[in-house]
Amino acid sequence: MTRIKGGVHANKRRKNVLERAKGYRGVRSKKERYAHEALMRAGRYAFAHRRDKKTDFRQLWIVRLNAAVRENGHKSYSTFIAKFKKNGFQLDRKVLAQFASEHPEVFARIARQVI
Repeated sequence: MTRIKGGVHANKRRKNVLERAKGYRGVRSKKERYAHEALMRAGRYAFAHRRDKKTDFRQLWIVRLNAAVRENGHKSYSTFIAKFKKNGFQLDRKVLAQFASEHPEVFARIARQVI
């Protein structure tokens, strides 16, 4: 059997790594080894931060809800949510926060029903 060398595939792999690292600072966009290390690290951060984003948005919704809840006569966010769930409402925090910021009159109606 004839020997097959891997030059074409190796070059393709190197080119792909350097293309993906385009725009990185310094040697990280020029040298394959450092570009690959930077890409691996970037991938780990991207993976972790996709999960962090969910936490960040949930915190934002809670802050918005707390402000709207206090404007509508409730003591705090936690007591509002407890009564909200006890009354059998099925809306999540994302939708409630959207109502609170975009449609305050709808949220005020919901808040009155919870009392």
